[in-house]
Amino acid sequence: MEFKEYQEKASTTAIYLEKFKMIYDNLPEPVIKYLGLSYTANGLGEVGEIQGKVKKILRDQGGNVTEENKEDLKKELGDVLWYVASMASELGISMDDIATSNIEKLFSRKERNVLNGSGDNR
Repeated sequence: MEFKEYQEKASTTAIYLEKFKMIYDNLPEPVIKYLGLSYTANGLGEVGEIQGKVKKILRDQGGNVTEENKEDLKKELGDVLWYVASMASELGISMDDIATSNIEKLFSRKERNVLNGSGDNR
């Protein structure tokens, strides 16, 4: 599946603002956009679930990743992907643009030998 297709399909399952719109029927569009952005940003906390699962793999299994672990992590990664796609949609950015921009940034860093280090503008 391509990012564009995923983003389009994911947006059809984005029901997070329906109750707001039902309760507060006269919200200005900028407030609705902010609520959508806030919801999707908070949803990226799903990354913490991945961290917790990996921590337990290290602690309880000595780092041995089972097929069951892989399936669990795949599901959690899917949740993170949904929130990334939803936030991108809220911002009017395509996932393809995000992926292209990120790869260009990484290859530029690689060419300049600055993959190590910190900071976005290296």
